[in-house]
Amino acid sequence: MFLAGEVLEKVRKEKPLVHHITNWVTIYDCANVVRTIGAFPVMAHAINESPQMQSISSSLVLNIGTLTSELVESMIEAAKSANRLNHPVVLDAVGVGATDLRTKKAKEILNSVKIDVLKGNKSEIAKLAGADVFTRGVEAMEVDENLSELAENLANDWNNTVVITGAHDIVATKNKTYVVKNGHEMLGKFVGTGCMVTSVIGSFVAVEPDYAKASASALAYFGVAAELAIEKKKTPAAFKQQFFDELYELEASELNEMQEIEELE
Repeated sequence: MFLAGEVLEKVRKEKPLVHHITNWVTIYDCANVVRTIGAFPVMAHAINESPQMQSISSSLVLNIGTLTSELVESMIEAAKSANRLNHPVVLDAVGVGATDLRTKKAKEILNSVKIDVLKGNKSEIAKLAGADVFTRGVEAMEVDENLSELAENLANDWNNTVVITGAHDIVATKNKTYVVKNGHEMLGKFVGTGCMVTSVIGSFVAVEPDYAKASASALAYFGVAAELAIEKKKTPAAFKQQFFDELYELEASELNEMQEIEELE
């Protein structure tokens, strides 16, 4: 099994520039988390500059949390630039299944450009896989499916890496599946952690060409920091501040010792 700390060390050494077209609600936290872990964020949403900004970046993070049709056009143009340059593209399918527009626009992005990592909660990903489910706002609802099989099938269909976040995170390609068991329920007590972990994944895939390994490592890192933070702070606001400190201070060796990543047969 690979060591997540090795990918973290690459991020801190190489300091990739991670281009975001992201959620207005969480944009500040996304920028801060990227800077905290040792990478650099840039938020360039305008279609007039997003393709050019991508040309000087190392990866692209797309998040449809506060989507508009115009924003999706900019996402597609930036992703086309990333595809030409062989930069990894991460799509966070926030709220897919809540409205027809979100589902339609997520599929439009997937059909227009190569998405290297598709991330969402269980109902968002299930909806994209064709299941009859819905999402309540941006909150995951129950899915009567085998999630690992669902992720594997979707990864095979799109020839990419699929991430399903939850109590245990699933990272799947058509050839392999990982389950990441690090984390704490306090991460669900304040807004933005889903978007933030997407930004961490975007930072890790910028330096590690095995996108499944990069994604699982990012999720383990995020989860271990939460486990350390909850030992010191028990309320949401205090926990959030401590969580950022743990991300900043976490050593690769400690991450390697604490990671709980399992490869499924």
